[in-house]
Amino acid sequence: MIRVLLADDEALVRTGFARLLRDAEGMEVVGEAANGPEAVALARSTEPDVILMDIRMPILDGVSATRTIVGERPHVKVLVLTTFDLDEVVYDALEAGASGFLLKDVPYQELLRAIVAVHDGDAVLAPAVTRRLIANSVDRRSSRPAVPALDRLTDREREVLTLLADGLSNAEIGERLFLSEATIKTHVGRVLTKLGCRDRVQAVALAYRSGFVS
Repeated sequence: MIRVLLADDEALVRTGFARLLRDAEGMEVVGEAANGPEAVALARSTEPDVILMDIRMPILDGVSATRTIVGERPHVKVLVLTTFDLDEVVYDALEAGASGFLLKDVPYQELLRAIVAVHDGDAVLAPAVTRRLIANSVDRRSSRPAVPALDRLTDREREVLTLLADGLSNAEIGERLFLSEATIKTHVGRVLTKLGCRDRVQAVALAYRSGFVS
């Protein structure tokens, strides 16, 4: 059973997600928070596996709440809820420890797949939207810091990182490179280790921030 906490200041959004998740097999809604402090408190008291976190909330925003929650409970996965207007703070949520993005109007089945994916240790990177989100946020930062660790990647690892930045799953990368999914998982692990990244979301953010991909 995947324990899900909902954090959004819009009651209708919380109600909609809660209704969908309660009807889904293997999902349990353990709490609903209307602001950042409530999200932090409920994360402590309900021990969720996954949190659907709105970016813009009163008192304490989703970025700060994410940073606090992941700092206290690194095993908790946070999926950021955003909109098509490219929230400028979404990139900050990645750096705070979020495991990916969801649009607030995400289709039902995609929502369920995303929750399962992050629960299983993967990251959710909606290909088109996420590339634009990250690129847009990175463009707001004038500097593109050098990342010497990128030079330590092999040619194959650089290929894998590029495809990660395109939002491809391990299986899709394997198909593209004619390699098994297990082999790709190994390459991804090496990329994360060399770059000092917690997960593939951080690796993609670093790739954009450094100018490795654009």
